[in-house]
Amino acid sequence: MSPQTALAQNVPETGTWTQRIPQKGEGKQGGLSGSTLKLAAIITMFIDHTGAAVLYRILISQGLYAAAYSGSPEYYLQFQMAHLPLILTYYVMRYIGRIAFPIFCFLLVEGFVRTHSVGRYLLRMALFAVLTEIPFDLAFAGKPFYFGYQNVMFTLLIGLLTMLGFSRVEKLRIPFVPAVLLDGVILLAGMTAAYFMKTDYDWRGVACIMALYVFRRKKVLQIIAGCVSFAWEWTAPLAFILVGFYNGKRGLPLKYVFYLFYPLHLLLLYLICALMGMGHISVI
Repeated sequence: MSPQTALAQNVPETGTWTQRIPQKGEGKQGGLSGSTLKLAAIITMFIDHTGAAVLYRILISQGLYAAAYSGSPEYYLQFQMAHLPLILTYYVMRYIGRIAFPIFCFLLVEGFVRTHSVGRYLLRMALFAVLTEIPFDLAFAGKPFYFGYQNVMFTLLIGLLTMLGFSRVEKLRIPFVPAVLLDGVILLAGMTAAYFMKTDYDWRGVACIMALYVFRRKKVLQIIAGCVSFAWEWTAPLAFILVGFYNGKRGLPLKYVFYLFYPLHLLLLYLICALMGMGHISVI
């Protein structure tokens, strides 16, 4: 069992809510606001990261690697049966956590098309991506600096830059084929950057963000595109049930909640692991 494949996480703000024409069903009473979606994503992300940072360390400390690489299928099966409740809890938490990133991607697109200042949005995302890296490395690598895996805010930042590139091409009003070719180059650049930077969700995260952006004008098509693009994580498309109830409203003023919660909850999880004597163990 590779610790790299066992670890996958997950934003953004919803921006200033003025620029986009509401779609059918948005703006009505009922439904879920942007802040409600954000809270749902934060809660499921916390569940996911608790499983990845705490429960997985417990399994490692109890002999997971020794059993997995023992060369004895019988011994590994014996370990799994002995720790079955913990293993099942771990997987349930991780599968619940797969809901978070698609919602964050959707909110990222919403924030981009609605914000008054893309520049400030980019700077804020870049600042917190850098500030979060040490808590992220502590939580998952067990040390303050680990350059083999970067936190999800870098993926979101690259997604923002890629959307900015697409929007610039749209404003050029050039023929369809050259526009598609330019968009392809921009998308490839964004995906390549995420891949070589080793960001969380890497190139696939950028591709999923752009699928939601390209189909943003038609809610049904956007949901279908989201389900298809996230199909490689089989519980992730469930996020679009919540997205389907989005009412186009901002909701509570939670603009900075994710920016602050993301590094703080990672520090909290690391401190819990450190107090349990497992802080030095890497789960990446």
